[in-house]
Amino acid sequence: MSCTITVSASITATAWANSFSRARVPPTDVESAQIVEPATRIAGELRVPGDKSIAHRVLMLAALAHGESRIAGLPDGEDVAATVACLRSLAVKIDRIGGPARVHGRGWRSFSPPHGPLDCANSGTTMRLMLGVLSGSWVSATLDGDASLRRRPMGRVVDPLRLMGASIQSKDGHAPLTVTGARLQGRRHVMAVPSAQVKSALLLAGLSASGPTSVVEPVATRDHTERLLRAMGTDVHVAAGTVEVRPSHQPLRPIELSVPGDFSSAAFWMAAAALRPGWSVAIHEVGLNPSRTAFLRLLESMGAEIQVDADNTGVEPHGSVTVTGRRLRAVTMGAADVAAAIDEIPAILIVATQAEGTTLIEGAAELRVKESDRLATMSEGLRRMGAVVDERADGVTIHGPAKLRGATVESKGDHRIAMALAVAALVASGPTTIEDADCVAISYPDFFTDLQGLAK
Repeated sequence: MSCTITVSASITATAWANSFSRARVPPTDVESAQIVEPATRIAGELRVPGDKSIAHRVLMLAALAHGESRIAGLPDGEDVAATVACLRSLAVKIDRIGGPARVHGRGWRSFSPPHGPLDCANSGTTMRLMLGVLSGSWVSATLDGDASLRRRPMGRVVDPLRLMGASIQSKDGHAPLTVTGARLQGRRHVMAVPSAQVKSALLLAGLSASGPTSVVEPVATRDHTERLLRAMGTDVHVAAGTVEVRPSHQPLRPIELSVPGDFSSAAFWMAAAALRPGWSVAIHEVGLNPSRTAFLRLLESMGAEIQVDADNTGVEPHGSVTVTGRRLRAVTMGAADVAAAIDEIPAILIVATQAEGTTLIEGAAELRVKESDRLATMSEGLRRMGAVVDERADGVTIHGPAKLRGATVESKGDHRIAMALAVAALVASGPTTIEDADCVAISYPDFFTDLQGLAK
């Protein structure tokens, strides 16, 4: 198997290095198009980049704490680099010289007005969570991003923040967003659509509000924010689908944390191993937060063999996962299943093409407002490769098993689409060209290097 460069123009993933003075060498260049050859076998073990969901949150909370936080295992991707850049623009001191990142937190009142817009690049998490952080601060700032981020809906976080007293101006519920710090009042928020980003933004805003802030979720979402808040001394209560924070007169405590590997990144290697009987991949030091591991249960229900060695000590569970391919069968996923594995759906779609029977996924309309319309982009790519896919407003149906063929497919600039289609290419009958493959630098700059190491 090989990943052959077909287009000479490239984007170097240097954003992370630029965000730290004297940071380590930038990750490997990723070309704008990649050819992936079919594999005869997938085997090996590896570690994946640090979990960016955790990284965004711990960086922001460390900036709000009083004292020096030390954070090991931060990923090199462009999304986390955007969060670092935004915080530094607010005069938060962050450095990393030959070891863990050090964040010198001085609380909300230490923020300085930025000299220009805070560039969130392609990171929706950065934009939504920073809205929560800034709503109760003493500064005014404009949050902006690239064309893709400007298309993503922000009204779902802007509206509830305004109910707390936040002053936010938006362009029809989209970026750019101008937020002016204000006195906030805690409220009870009932969410119609499950979103860990919106929940986290409201909880972050609640830290500076008068009175408790609670969020009622229709379906439980990832709980990284709640875990970190508890570890840093915040009063957090979770019961009956409701998360509540009570503001304290005491500042957040600084934290020492080693960020585990990103489960959503690891999911692509798990999916690759599941595609053929006997293929096997082990991923070490990966995050195993129960709110993130629904994908393992889905893979197991589809027939894959799963072995987990977990360490539940510390703020975030972590450990090793080994996936071995067995005969696959179709599954049916409803809205709750989709919410529990929202970032892994592209990987699930790839596995479904090789499963016996019809895989039905419903309640997945949220995927249409990610970095791309993931339902449409995945359906288009898989059809080009020969899969039988029926697309609906809120989901897809995949008829398997399909004999995939090599094709030219488009990522639409979506890192998860690029990685998913690369995995599909491993079982195609010929080479597959993935356009805009450089977008993997958003979360996993060395993805194609690791792909070469596993494919035989």
